Amino acid sequence: MKIVVIGTRGIPDILGGVETHCEQLYPRIAAMGHDVTVIRRTPYVSASPGLKSFRGVKLIDVFAPRRKSVEAIVHTFLAVIRARRLNPDVLHVHAIGPAIMVPFARLLGMKVVMTNHGPDYDRQKWGRLAKFVLRTGERFGTRFANRVIVISKVIAGILASSYGRTDSTLIYNGVEKPVKSTRRDFMEKWGLNDRPYIVAIGRFVKEKGFHDLIEAYLKSGLNDRYALAIAGDSDHPDQYSESLKKQAREAGVVLTGFIKGEALNQLMTNASLFVMPSYHEGLPIALLEAMSYDLPVVVSDIPANRLDTLSPENFFTTGDTDSLAQAMCSRLTDDNPASYDLTPYNWDTIARRTADLYASLVNK
Repeated sequence: MKIVVIGTRGIPDILGGVETHCEQLYPRIAAMGHDVTVIRRTPYVSASPGLKSFRGVKLIDVFAPRRKSVEAIVHTFLAVIRARRLNPDVLHVHAIGPAIMVPFARLLGMKVVMTNHGPDYDRQKWGRLAKFVLRTGERFGTRFANRVIVISKVIAGILASSYGRTDSTLIYNGVEKPVKSTRRDFMEKWGLNDRPYIVAIGRFVKEKGFHDLIEAYLKSGLNDRYALAIAGDSDHPDQYSESLKKQAREAGVVLTGFIKGEALNQLMTNASLFVMPSYHEGLPIALLEAMSYDLPVVVSDIPANRLDTLSPENFFTTGDTDSLAQAMCSRLTDDNPASYDLTPYNWDTIARRTADLYASLVNK
């Protein structure tokens, strides 16, 4: 089969849940013998400009404006046109913003699979018009895609109740079991060799709740014994991201910026606790990665975070800094080693199920 993928910023080594999903998924599908092309957004490929392939996946760079309000829709329109020229058996559209172009892709004669990674209109960074566009994308993608994949039961419920689409296919995000790092040079660079630390990962946008984490960190008194490191940054610097950095500097928080590979491996290998204070998620890959390192975790009690393998002590009340402070203290004083069943999140299984779904559409 020939498969073209759009909706992602791109691969490899581009921060984001959808991007990590695609980086893990499509080399596996290509290894099955399928022809896979991922269309990337030009503003995000500065680390690998002109790269033509990655682990058997073909790469094509298509223009995207560097403005968050129009980036996805303009790029996706151009990407659909480019995809049609490639004459794919399947066009796979990721996320509800780009899904606004699903009817256009169908009009051009393509068979379309759409993956709903979560209700992005719940993200606090979007204004009223952007939320309307995202809801429209969700509606168009749900109603007009030939097949719909959801990454959680919560999203499946939304599509069934809001649009009457009950035939969505649940295929989780995945995680690889890591080979833990034995190096510490990255730790030394950021002064994290001297004392234990708490880690969080994500973009500097309001719904990630890092402002709550910093407040709870100071409120808990843990700053006397533990450092706090946040790995991430903002794609589009704004008032919130700048105020968060100021808050972090004043609290003595280590901000590493976007990291991947060996640097991230060292950070996760040596952490004492992982915290995810989000107000909104789809199925967070960062949480799955923390669990793959057998880290104790503390996460907000939003539905997307309520994985079956987690226990009540892993959760705190979303937005409540007192609850978060208490949960962090409790997990850090718990001597029982963390262990999780990650069987449902195996990337090889996920790749086989996705390829089978493509085949069911192509052979129909």
